[in-house]
Amino acid sequence: MPGHRSAELGEKPIAKLLVQQAVPASVGILVMSLNILVDTIFVGNWIGAIAIAAINVVLPVSFFIAALGMAIGIGGSSIISRALGSDDKAKALKTFGNQITLTLILSVGLVIPGLYFMNELIPAFGGKGDIFEPAKIYYTIVLYGVPFLALCMMGNNVIRAEGKPRFAMIAMIIPSVGNLILDYILIYQLDMGMEGAAWATSASYVLCCGYVFWFFISKNSELKIDLSHFRLDRPIIKEMSSLGTVTLSRQAVVSVTYLLMNNILFDLGGEDSVAVYAIIGRMLMFALFPVLGVTQGFLPIAGFNYGAEKYERVRKSINTAILYSCGLGLLVFLGIMFFAEDIVKIFTDNASVVEETPSAMRWVFAATPIVAIQLIGAAYFQAIGKAVPAFLLTLSRQGFVFIPLILILPYYFGEIGVWASFPIADVISTIITAYFLNREIVKTLK
Repeated sequence: MPGHRSAELGEKPIAKLLVQQAVPASVGILVMSLNILVDTIFVGNWIGAIAIAAINVVLPVSFFIAALGMAIGIGGSSIISRALGSDDKAKALKTFGNQITLTLILSVGLVIPGLYFMNELIPAFGGKGDIFEPAKIYYTIVLYGVPFLALCMMGNNVIRAEGKPRFAMIAMIIPSVGNLILDYILIYQLDMGMEGAAWATSASYVLCCGYVFWFFISKNSELKIDLSHFRLDRPIIKEMSSLGTVTLSRQAVVSVTYLLMNNILFDLGGEDSVAVYAIIGRMLMFALFPVLGVTQGFLPIAGFNYGAEKYERVRKSINTAILYSCGLGLLVFLGIMFFAEDIVKIFTDNASVVEETPSAMRWVFAATPIVAIQLIGAAYFQAIGKAVPAFLLTLSRQGFVFIPLILILPYYFGEIGVWASFPIADVISTIITAYFLNREIVKTLK
């Protein structure tokens, strides 16, 4: 029965369940990452390396607003998973209705000032020199579609919380495929340049939103809400906000990181160095898809079983998720080490960018085999509703370690200091997370 699929999260063998949850999540992330990757390749080859840098400048602003939807989705989904696990359907429905209301209010509320202050925001995020004009074109159009993306991000996490990973996967595939088709038509066939790239992206968000809406009104979803569920409920908003703040803070730190990296690299090496970072950023999104897929698959399993007080299953899910994701991280590491030069040449033929990027990419991915421990550890605390440790551990890598490093090391070592900051931050944050995760397992999951 579709309405009882969520109960499987507390019954099936953990290894089988994790694969069942992680594979669709990984495929969805892969397709979404491929979309970003191929989109960058199209833009780089059909418009130019400056266009790649321009898109990289816009991403922090649009992604931060979209991250509101993701934050509300993950925060609310943690509540929904535990509510379904403890058979509290009323709380699950009320939470979902509040998620929709909050996502609409916040995303639209941020897009308006984002458009009004774009001439100040674009240079602040590194859109200087020749990058400014193409960045402004892309920024203006993409922001129109960002509220739809926020709704997609929110809805996708709720779909996964219901135990329907296949539908969540499709929700990520639709905009990716749509964007690539529209890229080909608008950029290559109609020669619309940056405008074509931007309209293709915004239209893909609308397509995704349409599919998510269809899922929840169809018989596939067990969350059938009515108008009363849309009224904001203070206790639910408080709990959702405390958990969602983890995700939002992480994306806020990512946006600050982009701001700092774009400006530091522009000062050190100009537009080409910003383009190098843009390519590496796309590879980070793409290459880590299996590790992120395991993390996404782990969340509803841990949350449901914790809510059902099946602590042995929670412990097993942690161990299995770490084992799988570290193994996948090792494969990603080996692929980058051996094929960095070949990867870069796919994006651009700019000689300077092609020469500089492989070495930088190897630095950035140097600690990939262990970074999964940090991701799973932080995700665990979020899944079980412990907002403070989830918040601190999520921010430990980029906020507390990485940002100070990129402010200090380039002063002494130049660009190599920028790239070396990545693995150093990964190692330090992984050690911190492993300590607190182990302490939590010993203390709570007896």
